Amino acid sequence: MKTVLDFISEYETLHEVLADHKLAALGDAYVNFLFSIAESKKNREPVGARVDNNLLALALRKSGLRKLLPSRTNRHEQADAVEALIVYAWIRNVMTIEEGVNILEQDRDVAEAFCSLILTAKEKLSL
Repeated sequence: MKTVLDFISEYETLHEVLADHKLAALGDAYVNFLFSIAESKKNREPVGARVDNNLLALALRKSGLRKLLPSRTNRHEQADAVEALIVYAWIRNVMTIEEGVNILEQDRDVAEAFCSLILTAKEKLSL
């Protein structure tokens, strides 16, 4: 399968994706970009937004995927796992930027919106 970034490994398990710190670093920028676009559309003006680690950790818990990480994983590491998963779905061409933005702008509760995005990415990756 052709990917957006062909040098990124193809993972066999969800745990491998969630644990990739380099993927999380790219995911940080990607998630903030998606969120900024969604907020810009909602506010009908350009917005540059950053997603709080606590919010992403909460969304991970709501999604039920927190259990895949070690018990002593802190909120920052949980947020990294979310960011890795979301950007990996884009890299593997299973979720577009438009889909991500649409999911984020559907729900007024941002944690619920990110929970939906996490579950959609997981489902589309089939890991």
